[in-house]
Amino acid sequence: MTIIRHCDIDSLIEAEPARRIVMLYDEAIAAIRIAGMAAASGDIEGRCNAVTAAMEIVGFLYVTLDAAQGGEVAANLGSIYAHIMAQLPRVNVYNDTETAERMVNMLEPLRDSWNELAGMTGLVSMSTAELRAAV
Repeated sequence: MTIIRHCDIDSLIEAEPARRIVMLYDEAIAAIRIAGMAAASGDIEGRCNAVTAAMEIVGFLYVTLDAAQGGEVAANLGSIYAHIMAQLPRVNVYNDTETAERMVNMLEPLRDSWNELAGMTGLVSMSTAELRAAV
């Protein structure tokens, strides 16, 4: 997987875990938007490259889910990511800008939630057990 080429690797490595997720969401959303614009303008190569980038990023988010620790949340995120990966090829095959917009609309609230979590100082570096004990 070539996820690294889509993100600033230094920023990704140095970021707190929740901030990393936000960065990946930002990249996926940007790639899907680019795919939609490329589809609308007839830029086949740009559309294909952007869909590929988005698929790689969402696929990375999917395979890094921890079902053991994440439980129902991880399962729900997995379903969303799987749906997005199943729908994104429509942007390529059918030049479907509406699907691109729907996928962005699915990712944006998730991105915003992770961004809010990342902004909670102290919580992002706590383990799940520490977080449960603090609540």
